[in-house]
Amino acid sequence: MRVNGTVVLDPAARVDPGAELTINMTAPRPRAQVPGFRVAFEDGHLIVIEKPAGISSVPFERRETGTALDLIRDHWRASPRRQSATATPLYTVHRLDKETSGLLCFAKTRSGERGLHQIFQRHLATRAYLAVAHGAVTPGRIESRLIPDRGDGLRGSTRDRQEGQHAVTHIEIVDRLPMATVCRVRLETGRTHQIRIHLAESGHPVVGDKVYVRDLLSKGASPLPCERMMLHAATLGFDHPVTGERVDMVAEPPPDFAAALALLARRGL
Repeated sequence: MRVNGTVVLDPAARVDPGAELTINMTAPRPRAQVPGFRVAFEDGHLIVIEKPAGISSVPFERRETGTALDLIRDHWRASPRRQSATATPLYTVHRLDKETSGLLCFAKTRSGERGLHQIFQRHLATRAYLAVAHGAVTPGRIESRLIPDRGDGLRGSTRDRQEGQHAVTHIEIVDRLPMATVCRVRLETGRTHQIRIHLAESGHPVVGDKVYVRDLLSKGASPLPCERMMLHAATLGFDHPVTGERVDMVAEPPPDFAAALALLARRGL
């Protein structure tokens, strides 16, 4: 729809009397831009995006839409090479939790998939996260073995050295807030919910996490109110699985993360 020659996307836009309206029924349907989404790297084998919080990496339910895969295909449809939106495959080799924002990688070819699978399986990728955790976090190394159910229905650590998956997390302090700590978290291994579990079990769950706060609640404490989970995949680096060239990416925290951080910084002042 054009009003006086200008494309108008707002379906609630008011039109002045005498305006000239033009409708193009064959034009591609406009797609809403999702705040926080950006393509960080793309070539013939890989695509790395900045995933917003609240977006699933892949569908978890049969008809779930609006996932990272959908955002990529929408991006391709809006590009001059629209035919690649459905013709190009996307292989899942890396995932982020739905409520985690940041760098997320997919393969576009079988050779890219095989190479990335080896990179992540052998923990060869460099990955660092920005996390805001409750209380005064102590920097250091956290090591445990993670199991799907620690006995209360939640993933967690076990003392049995013969069970679970080996997990190592390194924590550095970036800033101390009145009631929380901003941390740089580096993964030596990459297990499901690893950062969230290790911080929670150390007594400092990620702010905004609604799952791994049971221990905090059992102590009579109240989680800090926050609009989103304060975990962001900030850096990702690896040797390209096909070309061998080094690929290093940095994703600044999105606006919703920065806004929530500003509110947390003012608490208690």
